[in-house]
Amino acid sequence: MLPFARVAIIGMGLIGSSLARAVREAMPTVKLTVSDASPAVRERVAELGIADDVADGAGAAVVDADLVILAVPVGAMADVAAEIAPELAPDTVVSDVGSVKESVARVLGAALPGVHVIPAHPVAGTEKSGPDAGFAHLFKGRWCIITPPPRADATMVERLSEFWRRLGSKVDLMDAPHHDRVLAVTSHLPHLIAYSIVGTASDLEEVTKSEVIKYSAGGFRDFTRIAASDPVMWRDVFLNNREAVLELLGRFTEDLVALQRAIRWGDGDTLESLFTRTRAIRRSIIDEGQDTEKADFGRGNGN
Repeated sequence: MLPFARVAIIGMGLIGSSLARAVREAMPTVKLTVSDASPAVRERVAELGIADDVADGAGAAVVDADLVILAVPVGAMADVAAEIAPELAPDTVVSDVGSVKESVARVLGAALPGVHVIPAHPVAGTEKSGPDAGFAHLFKGRWCIITPPPRADATMVERLSEFWRRLGSKVDLMDAPHHDRVLAVTSHLPHLIAYSIVGTASDLEEVTKSEVIKYSAGGFRDFTRIAASDPVMWRDVFLNNREAVLELLGRFTEDLVALQRAIRWGDGDTLESLFTRTRAIRRSIIDEGQDTEKADFGRGNGN
């Protein structure tokens, strides 16, 4: 038995369009309705044929849905929630895919009383965006973290968990504040550092236009891949997870100063000790199946 029979996805960027494709592949009998704020994106999604229906607005898309997934930037959640609220049935599950959970839970909980708000975060993605960037296997073998509110209906939480398992994800439950601290370390701070480093290179225009671009080695090249991520999405992530990010940024700054001191004073033991420890972390990520040892960090296929 399917966990949900009628699914609506609002937002047809990388994650939303990948979700649509994944649902089509894993649960082909699900009635799938999608929408996007952009008329051009809606037109393209209709051309791609990845949903049963492409609605002109979010409100129209969620009518009769028993699962609604908001695949929009965190900053757009409140407006979308207000638009769909009048059209939702009482037993509908409303979830999302954002990488910040505490603010999303608060916004959706306030805007959508009487429905089952169960935020979620599939820890998967690429630097690409738009409906053409999506692919059905994006979530296979990746974690989906579900952050139910304290009084969430256990049956509905399990139905949402099963939905993600059918898409190939591994599911974990976590409270929202803890999720936001974990992701500040594993995702948000690395993106902030990448944006900063690439931005610094861009400021050095006389170099960037020649040597830096021409001779980009693996390190800088992979920073640019991260820094090419959706700017609107990441703007909203940092603004909505500011406390955790600022706390981690303070710790990172202290550690960076310690490294600066070690380099200045020729303290090779400190540098080697850190580099040995970080190498072991890389091995742990591979052992967990979250990456491979292939060239280009396993992303030669575009994942």
